[in-house]
Amino acid sequence: MGRRKLLISLLLLMLVLLSGCRFVKIREEERQPLEYEIVGQDQIPEELATIIRERKTGKMQMTYQRGGEMYLVKGYGQQLSGGYSIQVKELSCSSNGVFFKTRLLGPEDLEKASGVPSCPYIVVKMQNRKDPVEFL
Repeated sequence: MGRRKLLISLLLLMLVLLSGCRFVKIREEERQPLEYEIVGQDQIPEELATIIRERKTGKMQMTYQRGGEMYLVKGYGQQLSGGYSIQVKELSCSSNGVFFKTRLLGPEDLEKASGVPSCPYIVVKMQNRKDPVEFL
């Protein structure tokens, strides 16, 4: 009889605990596109250019703020040849933060691609924001 009471008590306890649980689905908010400018190597602030030179052989993603501007950097590390480019797929924001998505594009003509390794990266300049940046 004691075993039965213990089993019933455990079942009741589990029902009480489970009744307080519910699944909450967070709805993804619509993202708004942001204005940006792709920065050429000669336009990158010297301090940021130094950091990029030190890290470009490995994959990198970072932000750099200076005054009213924010720079987003995405690098794909060392590749076996030249001829790579990077496409900005998305730069947008929501109340959750800033979203930066890029895509590495390989050489169009593999026969013409140089055999010299390269370290493709992109630097994008936008208006400074306090929101966190998520690299996608």
